[in-house]
Amino acid sequence: MLENTGRTELSSLGEFGLIKHLTRFIEIKNESTIKGVGDDAAVIDFKNKLTVVSTDMLVEGVHFDLMYVPLKHLGYKAVTVNLSDIYAMNATPRQITVSFAVSNRFSVEAVEELYAGIITACNKYKVDLVGGDTTTSKSGLVISITAIGEAAAEDLIYRDGAKDGDLLCVTGDLGAAYIGLQLLEREKKIFLENPGVQPDLDGHDYILQRQLKPEARKDIPVLLKKLEVKPTAMIDISDGLASEILHLCTQSEVGCNLYEDKIPIDPSAYNMTREFNLDPTVCALSGGEDYELLFTIDQSDYPKVKANPDITVIGHMTHKKEGMNLITKAGTTYPLTAQGWDSLLNKIA
Repeated sequence: MLENTGRTELSSLGEFGLIKHLTRFIEIKNESTIKGVGDDAAVIDFKNKLTVVSTDMLVEGVHFDLMYVPLKHLGYKAVTVNLSDIYAMNATPRQITVSFAVSNRFSVEAVEELYAGIITACNKYKVDLVGGDTTTSKSGLVISITAIGEAAAEDLIYRDGAKDGDLLCVTGDLGAAYIGLQLLEREKKIFLENPGVQPDLDGHDYILQRQLKPEARKDIPVLLKKLEVKPTAMIDISDGLASEILHLCTQSEVGCNLYEDKIPIDPSAYNMTREFNLDPTVCALSGGEDYELLFTIDQSDYPKVKANPDITVIGHMTHKKEGMNLITKAGTTYPLTAQGWDSLLNKIA
């Protein structure tokens, strides 16, 4: 990308000039990419494998706040949250398309920053940017990315394969992204009230990274293959642990017992929840944007995963008639719901 030495108006390049300007450094990394940017459509050849496609849209004022989200981080995050869906299918992402709408308050240099994050993510995850679209917005920045992946038919994992008795597992830790958001919102409020006060973000690198620059778990499909474990169902955690468990249970037609004391929460996130007078369990259940992988495995595979630091068994699947439940640290059972945790907060805090 060019060094930002001033402000260049988008109108000076026009739509096609901007696209050419932003994509001139793109290099193809995958053999399946026959034709990338520069024609009416991309051409992709996965030969004997199945194609997996996922799309996500990020809207300014709804999904991000540019007052504290750097454009480069936003571009990076926009890519990784899409790739997470592909990994959740036990597939490998190969290409993305990028479409965005911008208003005239953005300069060419600002859009370059956004694209710098997108290209950085493409390079890290070895995916090709093969197309997209640009248009004008009157209400802020909108980004839509489509991720395209490949997988052998026998490797794909869906949400509907969990069965009674399967173990419920999760990667990494949960709740930190939500706490990072609360910290950023707090500092934004303080700044708006006192513009001379500098944000107090020291010592909070982990929770801020989880919110501003999340990573897709590309390592997990590789790890599971190495462990010779194929999940019976899998989903990524974008909307909160509770919501994703309900998706798995509903589509697999099973129930679930989730154990509160098994939910992995990073110590730095745990400590910050207390500072905000929040319950760490509620943050993990309903916070969202963790982009970890939630999956079920047959009980016979437990010995293969029990000692792995990247995987935590947090519950087990039950018969559908038993419902979807949270077992608290005190041993009390409550129905698992995706939202409206105020009443539950009072019970388990």
